[in-house]
Amino acid sequence: MAWALITGASEGLGREFARLAAEDRFDLILTARREEVLETLAGELRAAYGVTVEVIPADLSKDAEAERLWAAARAGREIKVLVNNAGLGAAGPFADRDEWAREMASVMVNVVSATVLMKEAVTAMAEGTGGRILNVASTAAYMPGPGMAVYHATKSYLLSLSEAVGHELRGCGITVTALCPGATRTGFFRNGGIEGTTRIQKMPMLSAESVALKGWAAMKEGRRVAVTGFDNKVFAFLPRIAPRALVLRVTAFFLRRR
Repeated sequence: MAWALITGASEGLGREFARLAAEDRFDLILTARREEVLETLAGELRAAYGVTVEVIPADLSKDAEAERLWAAARAGREIKVLVNNAGLGAAGPFADRDEWAREMASVMVNVVSATVLMKEAVTAMAEGTGGRILNVASTAAYMPGPGMAVYHATKSYLLSLSEAVGHELRGCGITVTALCPGATRTGFFRNGGIEGTTRIQKMPMLSAESVALKGWAAMKEGRRVAVTGFDNKVFAFLPRIAPRALVLRVTAFFLRRR
């Protein structure tokens, strides 16, 4: 049996990736912090698609939790797909210590745990019959983010890691895709206290369903990077050609609280 491990599966993009994987007849391992929500989703997917669904609750902001999750997920299973979807963010000046705990949790989830799971998956896939890895980055990866400095930095790391490892693995049956959506209608902005920024109020947001569909398709095609939505593609391209000082000012404007 081929298994897909999906992190952050309790809502938003994670739920949609779980449905897409089930539609493609993957057996599933779903993980997030809220076990009861995962169990409800697991029951829905079993009933709708007839696949096996295992729930392994995990808090990826904790030390060694990614290692524990992988060991539990891998036991007796061949994981053909890893979706590194779990993510955290926080808004506010870097000098403000009120969000320090959440910022550090963001580094653990977005960088440390994502890297651990990716390393484990690559090792296992290389020993087996290959596989696919989908890392959910962000258009934030393309620019520094005054007002969300740590979050933008973590997503830049994840995009860079995905591209580099994807290049290393070319031709060996393992692909790595970085999905870079812009603002998406999920609980991310509410949970991170980001709802009041100019970016959220002024620019359109895509649905989680449409973003996940494009990301899943890009992963299946083995594409290195996928940016969803025309506006987001422009938003990701301009920092490559604009003066860095201008990029900082524009990003700071969009991330300011209104």
